[in-house]
Amino acid sequence: MTATSRKLMSGNEAIARGAYEAGVTVATAYPGTPSTEILEQLSRYPGVRADWAPNEKVALEVGIGASLAGARVLVAMKHVGVNVAADPLLTLSYTGVGGGLVLVSTDDPGMHSSQNEQDNRHYARLAKIPLLEPADSQEALNFVSAALELSERFDTPVLLRTTTRISHSRSLVKTGERREQERIPFQKNPAKYVMLPAFARQRRPLVDKRLEALRREAESSPLNQIEEGRSRRGVICSGMAYQYVKEALPEAPVLKLGFSHPLPEKLILDFAASVEELIVVEELDPFLEEQIRALQPGVPVRGKELLPAAGELAVPLLREQVAGDEAAGTEPLCAEELPPRPPLLCPGCPHRGVFYVLKRLKVTVPGDIGCYTLGALPPLEALDTCICMGSGLGIAAGMERADPAAAGKTVAVIGDSTFFHSGITALIDLVYSGSKTTVLILDNRTTAMTGHQDHPGTGVTLQGMERPPVELEPLCRAIGVRRVFTADPLQLRELEALLKAELNAGELSVIITERPCTLLERAPAAPLTVDPHRCNDCGLCLELGCPALSRSGESALIDGSICTGCGLCVQVCRRKAITGFSAKEGGED
Repeated sequence: MTATSRKLMSGNEAIARGAYEAGVTVATAYPGTPSTEILEQLSRYPGVRADWAPNEKVALEVGIGASLAGARVLVAMKHVGVNVAADPLLTLSYTGVGGGLVLVSTDDPGMHSSQNEQDNRHYARLAKIPLLEPADSQEALNFVSAALELSERFDTPVLLRTTTRISHSRSLVKTGERREQERIPFQKNPAKYVMLPAFARQRRPLVDKRLEALRREAESSPLNQIEEGRSRRGVICSGMAYQYVKEALPEAPVLKLGFSHPLPEKLILDFAASVEELIVVEELDPFLEEQIRALQPGVPVRGKELLPAAGELAVPLLREQVAGDEAAGTEPLCAEELPPRPPLLCPGCPHRGVFYVLKRLKVTVPGDIGCYTLGALPPLEALDTCICMGSGLGIAAGMERADPAAAGKTVAVIGDSTFFHSGITALIDLVYSGSKTTVLILDNRTTAMTGHQDHPGTGVTLQGMERPPVELEPLCRAIGVRRVFTADPLQLRELEALLKAELNAGELSVIITERPCTLLERAPAAPLTVDPHRCNDCGLCLELGCPALSRSGESALIDGSICTGCGLCVQVCRRKAITGFSAKEGGED
């Protein structure tokens, strides 16, 4: 890309470009949809050290260190990742920064790829830091620079909040040249950076004073704009909601808040006085609405009485609930619901055999975030809990403490990347508490669900540098686990026998299943075939939930275009009707 050009970019690509142009030299993240592409894109620019961290807390702490050493820094994560990073974030508000630090939170209204849809705008209020919300890719680029400048001027971290639609939608962006920044070396100042209670008490009033200065800044900030209109209804909105408003309510006067915390109170009161009716359009919580209602003098405003607090907004919804008679004759953008497309484990996925075996054993399976979460869905239906990263091990421990007999019928499941993220401390707790639980670490040598990012166990960094990989088996032994085994998840009999033995061992054990993700290392293999003369259409192979398997008439059918030849179906077929597998053929007992 030339120094100045115009190009279609996603919001994530634009944030990366904005960081590059603004002179960011250090960037950290943990991959998580919809934020992942920010670091992937930023790692391609010269002069930027971009790294995956084991988790979001570490990512922010590395960012803090780089900021204190004078670098401009970007830290990125999805919305639930900010929960993990909240501990350093809230204290960073007290200490302030060195070089500018922007924390990108990508929220997920509608839960396209998340276990909740929390509204992370609240973190800006909780931490008493500025909040910027871009409404398209050009603003995503521009707001990174604005956030870094605010960060340095006001000695504060800045939260840049996007949503899935901003992250992944494309719009035209004008790029510029990189502006190198002078790095000011770290200067010792314990009263500012060492948050002992005595020092923290001195910093606390400065946070409130800074917040008031930021409020005055927001009043005149060009990131907040009033757009004139001809309707009697005025709308206040921020972020992606602005796009819905402009399409659904083209005649409405709009106060568009790009700098949405702290609120520009006078600007809002002046806008409210200029319209007959005031409506707040925002996704998820009534974050703006509640604050506007609380302004003095009181401001009559409508918001969540018209629009839902859950899920994404949509143009037809605004036309129906807000525009009313102004939308007469309009048609929804999509007249028909799209057919459901449930997520599935890929053909040849090494996790499939694991959950098939766990279902056969009729055990309780606390799990975690990752591809293996799909083991909860039919026909496998083996995963019983999924709360957050690393939770499966702790939940298994809690089940055992409530019912000691649960240890012999509980298998905690966690992936390799998730184990490095937050499973190590949970495993330490299992050792420390004397647990007898069985733990399965599903090692597919990647962070698969978010697009095959590397992690400490792969031995490769985001920018392609080779590093010593962290090996799971010696790590588990070093923690204190005495029974550690490896297994091939595609060998069902052996895996089942090992699990049965460890469930009856009366001691904590860890089984590491080792197979690379099938999308990473797919060895050439001829697809399997079904002999219709042997097949009696019993349906046992379909219980694997493999997309390559289906029924055709009175026989199973294998789609050769997607079959990887993994051989699981061969192993479950009791009539030996499936052929072409070069390893151990033959049905289970």
